Amino acid sequence: MPRPHSAIGGRAAATSTGGGAAGSGVIGAGAATVTAGAGFATGAQPASASSAPSPTSAAHARRGAMNRPDLADRVLFIDGEALILDKPAGLPVDEPRDRSPSVAAMLDDLTFGFKRAPLPVHRLDRDTSGCLLLSRNPKAHKRFQQAFESGLVAKRYLAVLAGVPSEETGTIDMALGKVSTVEAGWRIVPDPRGKRAVTHWEVIRAEGDRSLVAFTPETGRTHQIRVHAASGLGIPIVGDPHYGRAERCGMLLHAQRLSLPREGKAPIEAEATLPERFAAAGFGED
Repeated sequence: MPRPHSAIGGRAAATSTGGGAAGSGVIGAGAATVTAGAGFATGAQPASASSAPSPTSAAHARRGAMNRPDLADRVLFIDGEALILDKPAGLPVDEPRDRSPSVAAMLDDLTFGFKRAPLPVHRLDRDTSGCLLLSRNPKAHKRFQQAFESGLVAKRYLAVLAGVPSEETGTIDMALGKVSTVEAGWRIVPDPRGKRAVTHWEVIRAEGDRSLVAFTPETGRTHQIRVHAASGLGIPIVGDPHYGRAERCGMLLHAQRLSLPREGKAPIEAEATLPERFAAAGFGED
């Protein structure tokens, strides 16, 4: 099946939101298989404990390699209310228990003449790179949080999947819940009794047995895209240590675009260029 070769995006530029449109395939809540045209694909392989580094060893390597980045050089958008940061992979938003570098520990580097440091409005997973919105005053923070809760913030993610979906577009409507065990810790799983989660997806291009897929979430559940890829499409994100298989390249998930409308003002929006780890995997900028 031929694959579309649409543009991936530009560098640090304000953009229209765009993204993967709701397509032909809809995946039912809690479904273990794909229905209505969003079928399982070629190339997806289950995690192999013998061939992959453990999440723990991957985490140790990541912490050792992560130096303190200069976040001031990674600002994509800034005005009196907001700041959008291109967060590097491996850097958590909140301060971790091991006190390794985090966005929270470096907020004072992002004041840009203001007395008050900015605050993150939402979260990205530690191993997810890309657009992170911060507020520059309390009133703006409250408005931005309300915008997220109301579904007014448009977000587009790019991910390399360990397989190729059998359709070119689709929608995953799969409720998610949280489970926890002493042995494995917590994780997010499909759960018909959980919170509704909806993600639209579109194949950008395929290379061999992997594919670059755009995800546009309607909701903002924890690990939503990661679980929808692994349990909805049946194809995990490359390098996902929890829902797929850890790899040395890290997890190939990138928050490419973010746009938030404002009444009487231009929207807050930015686009983050794909990082080098995508190019190393064969999916660089066109």
